[in-house]
Amino acid sequence: MFPNPTIENVPLLSTSEIKVDTLRLDQIHPIISGNKWYKLRYYIQDALDNNATTMASFGGPYSNHLVALAFASKLNGLNCIGYVRANNGEPITPTLQEAIDYGMELVFLGRQNFQTLKNEMFDAYLKSENKNIYYVDEGGYGKIGAKGASTINPNQRYDYIICAVGTGTMIAGIINAARTNQTIIGIPVLKNEGSVETEIRELLINKNANFTLLHQFHQGGYAKTTKEQINFMNLLWDHCNIPTDIVYTSKVFFAVNELIKQNYFKSNSSILVIHSGGLQGNRSVAKNILNF
Repeated sequence: MFPNPTIENVPLLSTSEIKVDTLRLDQIHPIISGNKWYKLRYYIQDALDNNATTMASFGGPYSNHLVALAFASKLNGLNCIGYVRANNGEPITPTLQEAIDYGMELVFLGRQNFQTLKNEMFDAYLKSENKNIYYVDEGGYGKIGAKGASTINPNQRYDYIICAVGTGTMIAGIINAARTNQTIIGIPVLKNEGSVETEIRELLINKNANFTLLHQFHQGGYAKTTKEQINFMNLLWDHCNIPTDIVYTSKVFFAVNELIKQNYFKSNSSILVIHSGGLQGNRSVAKNILNF
């Protein structure tokens, strides 16, 4: 259904000693963008195999995951429910409107108790024998999501593979598929996210596998931005024609740029940056701030 993603050189970041390429997962589909398709592919198949009629999941008002799930459900003849981290009566964001247009029914759980309500609903689902509604955790987190992410299959010749970390599902899949001589680095996008390493290890085949999380590039936290980050996003677009988003991918490319300046990587090494797709977060940015 989806083409193989291309690998492109990133001349803005590459040096005479460090080669930086990017895996353009953002190009595989205009709606089920990037890692979302990989994380959802086996959930959808499992739902169909178990005769579920409806997919359900959780996310915020600018969730790439909810839009992707809405469209994937429509493609496979499934109904879809999205439980949203927002209050009933708040303006419908363009992202949520897109999910509605693809057939998703929205249920607003509010902001203050969203995590508690989500956990309660998901736990009740796991204990229930009624699987007509197939629940997927926020962001596709889970072993089935990591199994799908392991099929991203980045080229094995790279010394370093670097990606953004939200729930940790994608990086878990990449770690599971990586060779022992490769260094896997994650850039958490949340501030003070102390539990994410544990959550990643829960999804690993080898619980003692080595990987590195660098927490200093969150730019203030989830969906937070800085002027330096915005300027870098525009620079990357102007020089390399690579669009990034404020929540995930721009933080990864920015981190690689800073780490190269700090001589973090070994000389004569190669780096693959996973462009995990999804530009929904940019819809919250004022017009004319970004060049793309």
